Amino acid sequence: MRKPQRRGGTMAMEKSSSKYRTQFWYVAMASFLLWLVLLYLFSSSAKTVHNHERLFRQENIIDLPVENVPQNNESDEAPVVVSEDISVDNSTLPVSVDSSSVDQMSEDKKVVADLVEELEKERVENEKKRVENEKKRADSGIISGRSSRARRGHRESRKARSSGRVEADKKRVRRNDEEETKVENSDQENHQSSDKEPNFFESKNYVEPKKEQVDDNDEDFEDKKGKESENDGSDNDLQGDNTSEEVSQPKTQRNYASNNITSKAKNRVDSKRNQPKKDQNVTLRPIETRRNDPCKGKYVYMHEVPSLFNEELLKNCWTLSRWTDMCELTSNFGLGPRLPNVEGVSGWYATNQFTLEVIFHNRMKQYKCLTKNSSLASAVYVPYYPGLDLMRFLWGPFPSMRDAAALDLMKWLRESREWKRMNGRDHFMVAGRTTWDFMRTPENESDWGNRLMILPEVRNMTMLLIESSPWNYHGFAVPYPTYFHPSTYAEIIQWQMRMRRINRRYLFSFVGAPRPNLGDSIRTEIMDQCKASKRKCKLLECVSGSQKCYKPDQIMKFFLSSTFCLQPPGDSYTRRSTFDSILAGCIPVFFHPGSAYAQYIWHLPKDVGKYSVFIPKKNVKEGKVSIENVLSRIPRTRVFAMREQVIRLIPRLMYFNPWSKSEDTGRFEDAFDVAVEGVLQRVEGLRKRIEEGNEEIFDFPEKYSWKYNVFGNVEKHEWDSYFNRP
Repeated sequence: MRKPQRRGGTMAMEKSSSKYRTQFWYVAMASFLLWLVLLYLFSSSAKTVHNHERLFRQENIIDLPVENVPQNNESDEAPVVVSEDISVDNSTLPVSVDSSSVDQMSEDKKVVADLVEELEKERVENEKKRVENEKKRADSGIISGRSSRARRGHRESRKARSSGRVEADKKRVRRNDEEETKVENSDQENHQSSDKEPNFFESKNYVEPKKEQVDDNDEDFEDKKGKESENDGSDNDLQGDNTSEEVSQPKTQRNYASNNITSKAKNRVDSKRNQPKKDQNVTLRPIETRRNDPCKGKYVYMHEVPSLFNEELLKNCWTLSRWTDMCELTSNFGLGPRLPNVEGVSGWYATNQFTLEVIFHNRMKQYKCLTKNSSLASAVYVPYYPGLDLMRFLWGPFPSMRDAAALDLMKWLRESREWKRMNGRDHFMVAGRTTWDFMRTPENESDWGNRLMILPEVRNMTMLLIESSPWNYHGFAVPYPTYFHPSTYAEIIQWQMRMRRINRRYLFSFVGAPRPNLGDSIRTEIMDQCKASKRKCKLLECVSGSQKCYKPDQIMKFFLSSTFCLQPPGDSYTRRSTFDSILAGCIPVFFHPGSAYAQYIWHLPKDVGKYSVFIPKKNVKEGKVSIENVLSRIPRTRVFAMREQVIRLIPRLMYFNPWSKSEDTGRFEDAFDVAVEGVLQRVEGLRKRIEEGNEEIFDFPEKYSWKYNVFGNVEKHEWDSYFNRP
């Protein structure tokens, strides 16, 4: 029993000894680490002391070459600063020293060295000239009295130069004191005005130093000129005792002028550094390019707006609409899902009319004259999706949310350099909705839409919409997106040829729904007349529960089988059906000039009778006209000519596939190309009026905008009754 106990005691002793050894090593390691820390602190402190010792070495002390400078109160209080230089080399000074004091010391040392070197050079030159003059006088038999007089004058000139240096140094001391006071005051003023909004149109601080520099250069030039003239007549000047003062005077003036230039140059740099950054070369016109540049006058710059205004809307497409799958409709660059071929031609998509802004943005990315240099651009495109942005909150209870993104974008644009060039008059933007969705007035906050179109910034821009207001300066209509988006020249030609050969069974047709709640609507009368002409009219009534009106193939079949397609106003003046029918080669029939003639002024011909038929809305409403009789009386030859004109218009009224190349579509221009050309022409007109100094950009009332855009004047017209505002 005892042996196990002894063994247990031995094990206990071994455990305690190992424990002590472990503790000993812990203490040793801690002591070693503490020693390293103390060693590091000692070395760093020694380095700091060494740096401070270098700061006060004799080589960093500047001795001014001033003789007999009287000591006064001003010189005791303020340090003597000879000059300041713009470029400073402070590599020899320690890093820990204040940068301003180091720069000042190195600048003074450099300037003093330059002055001493310049004085020494001039002394050597004068000595050489004196020796040469003495030799000349000795050769020509000049008596020694003159030479002694010259030597006496030279000694007197030395005294004058020394006294001149003393006076110049006094002036420099006083001047530097004044400049330091001015710099301190200017620093205080800059600090006080830093919280204020900078005025980018004040350039006085930038112009005045330039004027001072010119004056200094003029003085320096006069001094040099005087010195040269005096040196040329040195032989004659030696006859008088005052010549030495006249010769030495330009040197003192030149030294003072050089110091003055350097100090003013430094002040000019400081004032320019404190000035707000502004492009002084901003002009109304873009930079000129070479004469044979195919994009001259056509360059467009696209703003890189935050993704909040476009890409993030597409990423969160499920939030855009409560009833429609916008994720599917915004696919394929905004074209929507691909559809089967129609009449043997490919390039068909189920495109939604509200995705125009997405299609336009993707087409702009492939624009042949798109530039990343805004100074070359004749117009600036803002890739914002206002229609999709509004769609999220259009039926919500908070109207302010509809305006939030638009207001943020306007603030972002105002701060851009491109905006300041013409105050936004060269900017344009696209919306895939009618103008009435963006004209909510502040008095009616609970009304429909938002306030985008009435914002001051947007009123300066060019706004492209699927329907514009006839009474606005800045709104212009572009075609609705259709279902056909060809990618090649062959697809366009193939479709046009197919429209020329197709057999049309019906005289006219109408696709739409009645508007019983609208008192001035004529849709009910049109549908009644169509029903009365069963053999000549084909009607597709879009009532609740009918799915044919939402199927592209069904709609196109109706238009392909008709010669004329009726396009009465609905909730607004325009209809997407107008462009679907033209795409099918069907001649449109309008009842209001605001449905097309006063809208799509860039895309449709001025001669409206070549491609369409106009029947006054009032006559249909009052039952004074039969649509069937009016259309039946049109001669067949004229019908063929009108249809040919409509078929030729097809490329201008549709949007090519965004990723189709310009060489693939050949000579054809689509609705995008025509719209961009219209924007460029409008911006150029505004630019000319601004350059001419016209106080008013537009010389006609805004309510006559439709008339000026269509006819170029505001004289009385037969359409006035259609656009008279209540």
